[in-house]
Amino acid sequence: MAQTAREFFETLESRVDPVRAAGLSSSYLFEIEGAGTWLVDARGDGITVQEGGSGADCVIASSEETFERIVAGELSPTTAYMTGKLKVRGDMGAALKLQNLF
Repeated sequence: MAQTAREFFETLESRVDPVRAAGLSSSYLFEIEGAGTWLVDARGDGITVQEGGSGADCVIASSEETFERIVAGELSPTTAYMTGKLKVRGDMGAALKLQNLF
């Protein structure tokens, strides 16, 4: 069964590999239309996730359907971005580093 955006963010902290998170030093605000907003802070040897929030280095926005397809591996984040289904504001370099995390 496909994971909802809420389920993804509620379990993200426990699923992240600390070794992969070690190279990150940014915060990300995910605005998932129809699901909610989550702030993911990736600094140090892990990440923290909180619902809501603002002031992130990078803002990533998409519909819930697009986000769930990316999480399921049915749609590449690059393709989603190039076709306008995924929008990125702020630090593009930080956004690219996210691919290492998942």
